[in-house]
Amino acid sequence: MRFTPDQAAQLSSVPDGAQKATIAAGCFWGIEHQYRKDFGGKGLLDARVGYIGGDTKDPTYRAVCSGRTGHAEACQLVFDPSKLSYRTLIEYFYKMHDPTTPDRQGPDTGSQYRSGIFYHSDEQKREAEDITAKANAQWWKGGIVTEILPAGEWYDAEKYHQLYLDNNPSGYECPSHYVRGFPDLQ
Repeated sequence: MRFTPDQAAQLSSVPDGAQKATIAAGCFWGIEHQYRKDFGGKGLLDARVGYIGGDTKDPTYRAVCSGRTGHAEACQLVFDPSKLSYRTLIEYFYKMHDPTTPDRQGPDTGSQYRSGIFYHSDEQKREAEDITAKANAQWWKGGIVTEILPAGEWYDAEKYHQLYLDNNPSGYECPSHYVRGFPDLQ
């Protein structure tokens, strides 16, 4: 399932029965691209890139990259929980990036590249904490530094960032964004 930028812009609210998941795992272009590629047509309704976790209203990309706004580059997923579970999305999160590097993914450094799960309900918080504990023990040997925080104000990134790697196929992709072949969590 691929969304054109205009279609993606139309899905700014959550359809009835759908849920949101918000994650930060380094450069948001790669996060969005990975989730669309692997979950498009399988319950993922939309993926948007933007900013969360900071203290500046209406931040710009340039301001977020300065590190002074406190925001993380993030991806907000809208999904149909009858087809795709929050648990699946969060387990995938821990497979597709390195959650052991504070304020960094591959060559990208700065607080805007931190690893974070921004939950939208108490149930999401419990699931994120459970999955994080299991992934930390089984996959990442106690090294996970991912923040688990309530989802605060979300700001969509500028339009040219949406579907960036679809619109710029030779654009930059973080080398840390790939799916690791970990066994299922127990």
